[in-house]
Amino acid sequence: MYHIEKTTWGFKLTFGETIDAKEMTQWVKDSEHALAGQIGKFGVFVDMRTLKPLASDVQNIMESGQKLYKMKGMQRSVVILNSALTTMQFKRIAKETGIYEWERYLGADKITNWEKVGLDWIIKGIDPDKA
Repeated sequence: MYHIEKTTWGFKLTFGETIDAKEMTQWVKDSEHALAGQIGKFGVFVDMRTLKPLASDVQNIMESGQKLYKMKGMQRSVVILNSALTTMQFKRIAKETGIYEWERYLGADKITNWEKVGLDWIIKGIDPDKA
């Protein structure tokens, strides 16, 4: 399951449960459509609290989607997770796609105000890794 929502500061993406290659491919297509009229820099808030780890073929498709957002103007992103395994997986993907420098990872199980902390990073540039 995924959802793409346009906001005043960029995009809120939600990924949950199990996502297969077909569904992830559709997410990339839907993202291309959502980003078509995007002008300038923007932030991306990604809620993956209920997402299960991705299969390797699905990870490859996710990587192409991340590159798309960066190419279209993503300035900063934050990913909210609940699983150590999924966190490791997405940190690796971000390093491979070159967005790790602009992406922060927050454990919803450890940070009670994760939404505020995430938006502070996206909107104000307040780095949660240095707070």
